[in-house]
Amino acid sequence: MTNALGRHVLAEVYGCDFNLLNDVHKVEEIMVNAALEAGAEIREFVFHKFSPQGVSGVVVISESHLAIHTWPELGYAAIDVFTCGDKVNPWDACQYMQKGFKAAHVTAQEVKRGLIHSAPKAAVNL
Repeated sequence: MTNALGRHVLAEVYGCDFNLLNDVHKVEEIMVNAALEAGAEIREFVFHKFSPQGVSGVVVISESHLAIHTWPELGYAAIDVFTCGDKVNPWDACQYMQKGFKAAHVTAQEVKRGLIHSAPKAAVNL
């Protein structure tokens, strides 16, 4: 039997408004609220506004993190939502952000992280 320690959703968010993706306070608000909407417990967060445009930030949650980097001039954002355990569904946060950023199109994939096998044979160092 195989169990994953976490779920990591990688989202490509397109067709967003320049001003929204370039506003550090709006990006922070949407990301923090996305974490809360998903039922996560927020520990801390930090966001940075670049010049001439763009925002990067991370919301650290007890269950792992949400991260973003925006390219306002392209209407694009790269978003990661990584959650551990069964309490928080990363897709809930992604859906909230899709609406919050008024995305025209989103593609996303989920990666299982920390695959744990019930009877490991041996550790392999790479």
